[in-house]
Amino acid sequence: MAEAPKQSNPPEDPRQRLKIYFLPNLLTAGNLFCGFVALTRIVEANIDEGDYSQIKIALGFILLACIFDLLDGRVARMGGHESPFGREFDSLADLISFGAAPAFLVHRVVLHDVFSGEYQELGWFVASIYLICGALRLARFNCLSAMNGPGGDKDFLGFPIPSAAGLVASLTLFIIKLNEKEKNLGHWAYLLPVVLVFLSAMMVSEVRYPSFKSLGLRSTTTFLKVIIGALFLGFLLVLRDKIIYYVLPLFFTAYLLYGFIRPHISRTWRREIEEDEDDSEA
Repeated sequence: MAEAPKQSNPPEDPRQRLKIYFLPNLLTAGNLFCGFVALTRIVEANIDEGDYSQIKIALGFILLACIFDLLDGRVARMGGHESPFGREFDSLADLISFGAAPAFLVHRVVLHDVFSGEYQELGWFVASIYLICGALRLARFNCLSAMNGPGGDKDFLGFPIPSAAGLVASLTLFIIKLNEKEKNLGHWAYLLPVVLVFLSAMMVSEVRYPSFKSLGLRSTTTFLKVIIGALFLGFLLVLRDKIIYYVLPLFFTAYLLYGFIRPHISRTWRREIEEDEDDSEA
């Protein structure tokens, strides 16, 4: 009886290979590392004695993670290196740095004291709302990105989780700065849980926010925007010691409010604010 011929595996389709690009994913790994360090600093903080030094370091790492998250997407798009792997890796990093870390932060500095004793579980529940909504927002973003394709949508549906974390972190730093002499956060601390719950709802909302994906090193702009940008940069350099305490909360708050104002401004103004021409598309 003749032996049945062996079935050979079909040749690998190059289009089906897993694409992992070094530099964008290295920046995403930096984002994840910052989130991990922030969590360890929050755990080590001795806030019962009024020492918020470790909390400040944790907040700095959360804000640094925002920078890494901003850069990895820009680098991927500049080189045409967007990939499903990068998108999934970025979302996993975001969930740690911008989901778990801010939620645990607010619980550690506020909710732990507000909901003590038999109500301790309620504090964890309030913090978990933010984490769960953040995970849902990232899952929805990945699904919409897969359906639309790379660069298919220039808007974010719902408030972006890095911006939510940036607002929580910068606002916490601002409150610490206001109450440094008293060695506690004072009554302003109770603002953080309210902001956390509100941002949770905003992340899963239908409010649209510009992604500014067209803004990059190859983007062109108008002369007026260059002047405004130069003046703004000079303003930041002059007030560099106060940026992290005063400018950043205002920046993230302005972006949050812009989602509500955006539908009511003219398309001309919206185009001037959000869009830049890209030489690669000319």
